Amino acid sequence: MMDQRLPNEMTNSHILVQDFDYLEPASVDEAIKLMASYGKNAKLMAGGTHLLTMLKMERDEPTAIISLNCVSGFNSIVVDDKGGLTIGAGATIYDIRSHPYIQANYPALSEACASFGSTQIQIMGTLGGNLCNGSPASDTVPALLIYEAQLVLKSASGERRLPLAEFLLGPGKTALKENEVLTAVVLSAALKGASSAFLKVSRVAADLAKASIAVLLVRDGAKVVTSRIACGSVAPTVMRSKKAEAALESKLFSPESLTVVAKVVSEEVSPIDDVRSTAWYRRQLMVAMVTDALNLAWERSDKKVPASKLGIEKPKAAQPIIRHNIKAGEVQDVVLKINGRKRQLRVASNELLLNVLRDQLGLTGAKYGCGLGECGACTVLMDGKAALSCLVLASAAEGHEIVTIEGLQTPNGELDPLQQDFVEEAAFQCGYCTPGFIMTAKSMLKDLPKPNEDQIRDYLKGNRCRCTGYAAIMRAVIKSVQRQ
Repeated sequence: MMDQRLPNEMTNSHILVQDFDYLEPASVDEAIKLMASYGKNAKLMAGGTHLLTMLKMERDEPTAIISLNCVSGFNSIVVDDKGGLTIGAGATIYDIRSHPYIQANYPALSEACASFGSTQIQIMGTLGGNLCNGSPASDTVPALLIYEAQLVLKSASGERRLPLAEFLLGPGKTALKENEVLTAVVLSAALKGASSAFLKVSRVAADLAKASIAVLLVRDGAKVVTSRIACGSVAPTVMRSKKAEAALESKLFSPESLTVVAKVVSEEVSPIDDVRSTAWYRRQLMVAMVTDALNLAWERSDKKVPASKLGIEKPKAAQPIIRHNIKAGEVQDVVLKINGRKRQLRVASNELLLNVLRDQLGLTGAKYGCGLGECGACTVLMDGKAALSCLVLASAAEGHEIVTIEGLQTPNGELDPLQQDFVEEAAFQCGYCTPGFIMTAKSMLKDLPKPNEDQIRDYLKGNRCRCTGYAAIMRAVIKSVQRQ
């Protein structure tokens, strides 16, 4: 019988219908050997936010998923003795966004990470995953291009370095060779006197870019000495606008010069019509965005930013994690620490944490929503940080501390103060989204003890309320912040 589904229509976003081997190597070398043994049908996984979404949408069907979460040092962020930076491919977007050395010396990269999807996706998603997707709408790539990032790529034959600009070949296409792993991104020390900025326009806050731009300037008085301009979501790959850079360098920074540069950029890009925008609108956006980004970078160049006091860092030692090798169609015992209690369970390779919580443990506070990490209804705490349980494999959760909404109340049944604030402020209607909001807010209160209203809204941007009860939700969260 012929498949009657529409193109890209999913059969079910709450489970993974595909069966696969799930493997957790202890090193990159071991991962490379596993890739070679499985061939092209194996997929590497770090954060998993993109790969598991592709599996749920039935756009990919690997025979094996090779997780890199047990690889020592894969998520390190290291400052060298020359002030340069090496970011492990497994470093999360949120850790990069929040890193004080990056905020002080590579601000456009921190801003790009801050614009990246929801807070939960930032916490789970990795830099390596964002680069290897090869998306023209990637948020981190424009910033990395203006800092002229180099990629460290490793295979069985050795290690090579490749400029990021040469890594990007087309939509979804990169220069990554078969059985090769991106292990790190290297940035040279920031240029003396350089200032930078990143801007993005999207339909809603937690969405891919209609268009984005990163710029870097080095000034000498009123003149531009060096300029770098990178544009996202307006060409087959994220691109440097070399003609615009040449039009600005050695020129006085003025409204007239910005008008010329903006026109050059709008002519150099080659946008398309798609579901997010039209080619015409993207060209118009670039005119405004180039001008705004350059003005912002110029204003920053006139202000002395105190140098970060952060010294040289050493990679953190890997935490002991239970490694799994689960064959397709088989189940394996795992011990999950949930709400302070260890629970022994039998799970399959493709079983999701959300399903285990609800179906095996009866912890139904985490809700089935979109199933694709877009609504936040399934949010739980993993090691104290907000995580989307619909995009976490159950076996990968072993060795981590999981807390659900049921785990917030005291043993005698008293509500957590944040829950009580939701009750007092009537911050719920149907209640479906409420557990996700509370768990994300708990994560925020740990990360940002005294956030302002803008920071609260930004942190909660990945949680959706179907009843549009956002005003009451904000009141409840603000009340908890003020009480701390």
